[in-house]
Amino acid sequence: MEVLLLYFLFVNVLEFIITGYDKFLARKQKRRIPENTLFFLAFIGGSIGLLTAMLIFSHKTAKTSFIIKFIGIILIQIVIIYLTINHKI
Repeated sequence: MEVLLLYFLFVNVLEFIITGYDKFLARKQKRRIPENTLFFLAFIGGSIGLLTAMLIFSHKTAKTSFIIKFIGIILIQIVIIYLTINHKI
């Protein structure tokens, strides 16, 4: 269980840093981090880090397509957690 918590901590901190860096690159009008990278990290457990970074940095909050895809990832994670808790996976 401790390893799992460390994993989620690592992925969320990494997601937060990368999203913040993407916001920095956006302000400097430099080449950006691909959205698929942000989504992948969110999907493998970094959704809290992405959500926190979006709120703190006001990043991607006005982009509807990004928000819809992110909500889709959250819903998939909720289903996976539900099925795991009920031992159906």
